[in-house]
Amino acid sequence: MNNVFVYCELEGNKVADVSLELCTKGRKLANQLGVQLEAILIGSGLDGVEKQVIPYGVDRVHVFDDARLFPYTSLPHTSAVVNLFKEEQPQICLLGATVIGRDLGPRVSSALHSGLTADCTQLEIDDFDMKVKEGDQFVDKHYENQLMQIRPAFGGSIIATIVNPEHRPQMATVRDGVMKKEILDPDYKGEVIKHEVGKYVPETDYVVHVLDRHVEAAKHNLKGASIIVAGGYGVGSKEGFDLIFRLAKEIHAEVGASRAAVDAGWIDHDRQIGQTGVTVRPKVYIACGISGAIQHIAGMKESGIIISINNDPNAPINQIADYNICGNLEDVLPKLIKYYKKNNK
Repeated sequence: MNNVFVYCELEGNKVADVSLELCTKGRKLANQLGVQLEAILIGSGLDGVEKQVIPYGVDRVHVFDDARLFPYTSLPHTSAVVNLFKEEQPQICLLGATVIGRDLGPRVSSALHSGLTADCTQLEIDDFDMKVKEGDQFVDKHYENQLMQIRPAFGGSIIATIVNPEHRPQMATVRDGVMKKEILDPDYKGEVIKHEVGKYVPETDYVVHVLDRHVEAAKHNLKGASIIVAGGYGVGSKEGFDLIFRLAKEIHAEVGASRAAVDAGWIDHDRQIGQTGVTVRPKVYIACGISGAIQHIAGMKESGIIISINNDPNAPINQIADYNICGNLEDVLPKLIKYYKKNNK
């Protein structure tokens, strides 16, 4: 039916936030294309779970419910999605760039001889022209309503737009927090289709049994923080982050970091913000000693107010910051800490 599909990840019977974010984006893409938005739920004990996704504008929900489908294993989930897509012929499929999405996406793409773009930061519908070879000549060809899959490339030095004009579905993965999650209508009406799992998944796919499973909860709530103080390579050392933590404590903020600071071993990886870390949207984002590589900006550019503290007035992050403080961190941060200590009483 050439609709837009979203594969929804489940932990038990709870739909992952990244999947709901993709439903929001998928609804917008479907509106532009004049098609329906469909979601896929694969797991166990899924009665009523469709109510979590339909309010985001989902027209049809495909449910595969079997005790052997949770927790996730590669073969049965791949078979369910691939065989469903052979029937439905979607034009777009969106998945979360999670452990599961990174495993499932390439398997489905390979089975259907389709393209897949990982870690997209933007998704848009647009037309484009290109030269294609017909016989011995190259001719101009016009493509309409293609999915523009936009992501940083070559180490973040450029923003690449990737298009898959000839094969379907056009597939893309998106990291948690990149897209905005918005309920379209709490009373939205969607159709629920409960599939007979045995018609899609062969018995041989259940060869892997999960004997034990442990899910580690996130230690830090960067996604939910209203204020974030983030440090970059300009902080200078692990000890330099002490000032960052002191300021964060005074203003009741979470502490984040750029990839350069994490790679230097100055702070834990789970505090990394950016294309290869967490995407955040705080009300206030204070960037301390962060130059502003494309990958980092991709993870925090939707912040309400951005404050840059940097001794380089030409740092790229200053171009998107609402306020720039030009100075050394060891001079500026103690003054901020002193001010807030005095005025927060």
